[in-house]
Amino acid sequence: TAPAGAQTPAQAPLGPGGQVQGSLAAMTTRAHALTAQPGDMVRGSLAGASMRLVLTNAEGKRERVLATGVGELQEFVFVAGPNPPYALEVRAPVAGSYGLRVTEVVTRAEQVPPPEGIDSPRIRALQQALAAGGSTEAFWAEVQQRGTPLVEPDAEPAKDGTVRVTFVWRGAQRNAWLFGAPSGSHEQLTRLGTSDVWYRSYRVPAGTRLGYKLAPDVPELNASPMVRRRAILATAQRDPFNARSFPDRPIDIYAGESVFELADAPPQPWVAERPGVPKGTVQAHRITSQALGNTRDVALYRPAGWQPGASANALLVLFDGDTYQKEVPTPTILDNLIAAGELPPMAAILISNPSRQARGDELPPNPAFARFLATELMPWARSQGVAATPVRTVVAGASYGGLAAAYLGLQHPEWFGNVYSQSGSFWWNAPGQEPSSLTRDYVQAPVKPVRFYLEAGLFEGGRTGQVGILESTRHLRDVLRAKGYSVQHREYAAGHDYLHWRGTLATGLTALLGKTAGE
Repeated sequence: TAPAGAQTPAQAPLGPGGQVQGSLAAMTTRAHALTAQPGDMVRGSLAGASMRLVLTNAEGKRERVLATGVGELQEFVFVAGPNPPYALEVRAPVAGSYGLRVTEVVTRAEQVPPPEGIDSPRIRALQQALAAGGSTEAFWAEVQQRGTPLVEPDAEPAKDGTVRVTFVWRGAQRNAWLFGAPSGSHEQLTRLGTSDVWYRSYRVPAGTRLGYKLAPDVPELNASPMVRRRAILATAQRDPFNARSFPDRPIDIYAGESVFELADAPPQPWVAERPGVPKGTVQAHRITSQALGNTRDVALYRPAGWQPGASANALLVLFDGDTYQKEVPTPTILDNLIAAGELPPMAAILISNPSRQARGDELPPNPAFARFLATELMPWARSQGVAATPVRTVVAGASYGGLAAAYLGLQHPEWFGNVYSQSGSFWWNAPGQEPSSLTRDYVQAPVKPVRFYLEAGLFEGGRTGQVGILESTRHLRDVLRAKGYSVQHREYAAGHDYLHWRGTLATGLTALLGKTAGE
């Protein structure tokens, strides 16, 4: 009920843009009629120190408090309920003047969803052509000639240095998905009306390099996110309008991925064989572990002219060894860097996984796997003449391999004085613990004689409410620096992708042990 002295509205109802000024004695009120029907959205403001505002309905009862008397100017917004006519009742706990303004009334009829936003000028033009009775044939002929994804200039250059990129698919019936960067995982394309055009646009940095696939007509399953992700992978294939792929000659349309690079993407000058560069040797071995109870492939790379025991020698220990020989040509990269004087003589131990299951069990922090390296593999490699001092030894890997590298640096600095992580999975948590378990281990442990090089892709951020590789790598960086570790850190306009990692491998190694390391 209204306090004593309440007044009924006598003035014309307030509508959009309407305003009124008045003054009230202490403990009195004044009601101002309002032109608002059920469902209308009303926005306005009340000026006046200590003044309060209440919305009342047709029965004079309070529906809600809009202003509580805090501040000189109080803004309000509400949606009218089913009991008009409504009034705005100004209440004065103390004597004073006030100003009441109704800035906007958006009626129910005006509340329509905005038209679908199309960021791509080419797709907008096609939409207009289709509305005028045209077809998509000219568009697809242009796409066939130009290739994809579509890179379109802005009417004005983007102030943040980004570039508009649009991915397209032709002819899906139910849906189409983009898998890989820049989405960070997978995102659905939008269909242009009822046409055969599916599209999705992004703004990406001018230095972007990424691999991706497109997945048409993915089965729509009532299943867990992991199962739905696998359904996307079941139809994911390279972009038929993009001639570039990684690797260069995949066996079919489902193998490999399509390649997208902008002009400012970092060069990858070390990945191809160079004429006249002496080649090192790669020797394959089968190693059985007592600590793990399994057998795996291990390759030893020795650069040309390798002299066991030389003081200048360096050593690289890499996880996912088979991939770091095929998709990332590590022996070729080392050959080129050593010949150019960018690295000292550096041998490598390339450690493969017995199986996919073993990879998931061993590379996330695993004491048995660490024991295998420290007590079995590294002593064996030394007996083969492949060794270096800890300060000149780098343990490295990507994804789970980057996580494993950081764990080995913490557990066995007597072997590994340098940790190089390419998009390490530092979001990982031990059973029963919160994310980033290894980072907490570093917080609690004394500082070890280890240096770090950490990198992550800008397209590796976590989804809403999740911690991704980008965020967890930054967190580890900050923790290590606060502890006093030497940490170098780089971020790239890239995703979770060997296409990118094959180029940055040289950057990380030279930053740690190259001729300009530490400058």
